[in-house]
Amino acid sequence: MSDVDTDAVLSRNPREVLAVAGSKAGVPTAEATLIRDGTNVLYRLTGEVVARVGPPGSQRVAARQVRASHWLAEVGIPVVRALDNIDQPTIVGDRPVTWWVELPEHRHATPAELGAVLARLHALEIPEAPSFSVVDPFEGLRDSIDGGNALPEADRAWLRDLTERLHKEYLALVPGLPQCVIHGDAWQGNVVVPSAGGAPVLLDLDHIGIGPREWDLVSLAVDYTDFARIADLDYQAFVDAYGGYDMTALPGYRTLATIRELRWTVFVLGKANANPEAAEQVRHRVACLRGEISRPWSWSAF
Repeated sequence: MSDVDTDAVLSRNPREVLAVAGSKAGVPTAEATLIRDGTNVLYRLTGEVVARVGPPGSQRVAARQVRASHWLAEVGIPVVRALDNIDQPTIVGDRPVTWWVELPEHRHATPAELGAVLARLHALEIPEAPSFSVVDPFEGLRDSIDGGNALPEADRAWLRDLTERLHKEYLALVPGLPQCVIHGDAWQGNVVVPSAGGAPVLLDLDHIGIGPREWDLVSLAVDYTDFARIADLDYQAFVDAYGGYDMTALPGYRTLATIRELRWTVFVLGKANANPEAAEQVRHRVACLRGEISRPWSWSAF
């Protein structure tokens, strides 16, 4: 069997992918311990290194993460650091592996800390190199809805119709919003603060690109308006730290809020075919989106 064929077989098992990638990149992986088994599978290695095994077909996303890490560090944004002196990502079959400097012990950012980091990020000039693509909030939604057999066809048809309506509203809204570098999935867990002190650090660069700043601001805003997870004072601290802009006053706020909530719903739908708890949760979320359950909503994390 050729090396290519071997890689393709091994790519089904993330632990074996890690071993092959470590051999290719010259990174020891024998003592790897699992950190998280999700869309990306994370392992802690010796020497304060973290390996990130991406899902099949995500080579371009992995390469974008590495480029973004190097560029953000160069322009002064504290960010999770890709290892230097390794040609990244390391490809095994159709799965990318990236290598990162392990963060020290840390906590999630407060709303104010998140607001301050986003203000710095959005103030950056859009670079010519590296080039980032335009963020599409609807990427993958239709395929995920079509494959979500845990929901009845009537509910999936309703989600398709909602997606189409929101897409039209978004296309009408976005030309009036300034474009900048955005994180694409900005919530408190994607900015962390070292427990021993130091500046907040930006994580999870999968979705970084060019888009309206509101797409980064909306996650915390809906936590405040639709889920009551954020107290009034904390939300105001977020707004103040960002520079005084409260996007909940934007005429298109409800469109952006519902797009974000739709994405959160479809994410759980992707887990529901094999997980009865996820199937129950996605039915609850669809009922919320349909207006059958009054806000503030309570959604379980997945």
